[in-house]
Amino acid sequence: MRYYKSRFPEIDELVMVQVRQIGEMGAYVKLLEYDNIEGMILLAELSRRRIRSIQKLIRVGRNEVVVVLRVDKEKGYIDLSKRRVSPEDIAKCDERYTKSKIIASIVRHVASRTAAPSSKPHEGAEEAPEETAAVAGVDDSRLEALYEQIVWPLADKYGHTYDAFKLALTEPDTVFAGLSIPQETLDVLLNTIARRLTPQPIKLRADIELTCYTSGGIDAIKRALRAGEAVGTETVPIKAKLVAPPLYVLGSNATDKTAAIERLDRAIECIQTSIEEDGGSLVVKMKPKAISETEDTDLAAMMADAAKENAEVSGDDTDEEGI
Repeated sequence: MRYYKSRFPEIDELVMVQVRQIGEMGAYVKLLEYDNIEGMILLAELSRRRIRSIQKLIRVGRNEVVVVLRVDKEKGYIDLSKRRVSPEDIAKCDERYTKSKIIASIVRHVASRTAAPSSKPHEGAEEAPEETAAVAGVDDSRLEALYEQIVWPLADKYGHTYDAFKLALTEPDTVFAGLSIPQETLDVLLNTIARRLTPQPIKLRADIELTCYTSGGIDAIKRALRAGEAVGTETVPIKAKLVAPPLYVLGSNATDKTAAIERLDRAIECIQTSIEEDGGSLVVKMKPKAISETEDTDLAAMMADAAKENAEVSGDDTDEEGI
C-alpha cells in the first residue's frame, strides 16, 4: 500500500527505501512509502568519498534515506541518491516515515474492524489480538478506499494525516467535517486513534540537597518545598519527597516532557529563593529529567531503606519527613 496520494515521488523528494540487491551498477531498492516500487541508487550516488567497499556503505535489507533524482513514470525507473542526503534530511525523513507507518497501522486496524460482515468474528468468539486482526481479512482495495476517503484528504488539509489524527483527540468534529465517513467506520477510527495516539504520562524527577542550620531550619525547609510544589499545575503536578536528609526528590507525572522539565526547573528556583531568604542553601544533585521504571524502583527502595534506618535510631522524634 502506498502512503501518499501520488503513485510516484517527486524529484528532490526524500524517501525511505529498503535495499534489495547490490549489483555492478549500484543498489536496487524498493520505496517503502510508495507500494514497494523499485528504484536504483547508482554507484556514483552512494557516497561523496571514493568507494573502496560497497558493502561498508550499504547492505541488503537495510533501510536508507535517499533523495529522488529522476522519475520515469512510463517505464517505472526511479534514480536515487544517498550521497546528496544530509543528517538533517535523514532526521526529517525518519520522522515523516514513522508518522506514516503509524497511520498505516491505524488504517489497517480500522479496515479489519469494518470489513464485510462475513469476515468479522462471530458473536461471542474471542477477539484476535490487534496485530493479527490488522492483517487478516484486509485486502488492498479496502485499504485504498480508506486512504482515499480519509487519509489523503486530511493530508492535503493538515500536511500529514498524523497531525490531523492528533488534533482529532480533542477536536474530532473539526477534523472530520466535510468527509463522508460511515458512522461505524468513524467510531472505530476514533477509538483506535484514542488508543494509539493518546500521550502516556512520563515520570520525571529532580534531586536536590536542601539545608538550613538556623533555629527554624526545619520549618524553613518545609516552606521552601511547599513553595516548589505550588509551582505545579493540574497537567504538571509536582510532589516533594524526603529521601534522607539533606536529599530531597521533586517528582512529576506529565504527558508533555518539555513542559514538565521547565516546570520542575521553576520549582527548584522557587525553593532556592525561599530557603536562601531563611539562611539556607540548595544544591541540585540531578537536574530534571525523565526516568525509567528501574530508576523509579531504585528510588523507592532507597527511600524505604532510609525510612527503616531512621526508625531504628533511638530518640529520633523529628517530623522532617512530613512536608
